[in-house]
Amino acid sequence: MLHRNTTSRAGSVPVDRLHCRLLSPPVIAMRRSALFALPLLLLVSACDDYTTPSLYQATTPECKTWTEGSRFELPRGISIYATPPVTLQAGGTELALIFTLPVGTQASFTRLSFLLEEPHKDPFAAAKILTIYQRGMSQKAEIVDVIEQLPIMFSAVGNSKETQWRIRLQLPQKLPQRFDLSMPDMLVGGKRYPVRTFTYRYFDERKAYGMCS
Repeated sequence: MLHRNTTSRAGSVPVDRLHCRLLSPPVIAMRRSALFALPLLLLVSACDDYTTPSLYQATTPECKTWTEGSRFELPRGISIYATPPVTLQAGGTELALIFTLPVGTQASFTRLSFLLEEPHKDPFAAAKILTIYQRGMSQKAEIVDVIEQLPIMFSAVGNSKETQWRIRLQLPQKLPQRFDLSMPDMLVGGKRYPVRTFTYRYFDERKAYGMCS
């Protein structure tokens, strides 16, 4: 009976084993490349899956409901939190905007002002920036960096899981019954994203201005 020769001429290595030895390294490399690419694909997918939250805070024209604050989410885990206004004993009204950025992220402003406007009207003033401070959330609360002018971009601190940028705004002495805080669009990852307009009004029963929805 004739038997088929299954050895190579190069060194008596079975052909099927030689075939595996020749092909295994590229196959393994391809599998490793696919594994390394998976997190990147998931990250891109997460960015593409971003859905813009509501861009106007008030849910009714009357804006009757007192609200303690409003958070707006941007891509890559970046968020903006607007506080209710605070009436000072010495006179005047202030509020704060808190930007939170996870490590490795940054966000740029398309306008270096925060405009005040009545609904469906042109802006009547710009909120005055009093202070800006930046703090890594893993640092002690008293360790902050204070700057005087709004930078074109907020960046996360490299040694902290999250970085918080807090902007303190002063409002004009005379305010209308209802007003909105118009935010600039933000650039995240080279793309432009609109930001929610935060809404406020005077509450007669509280004798003070508050955030409303």
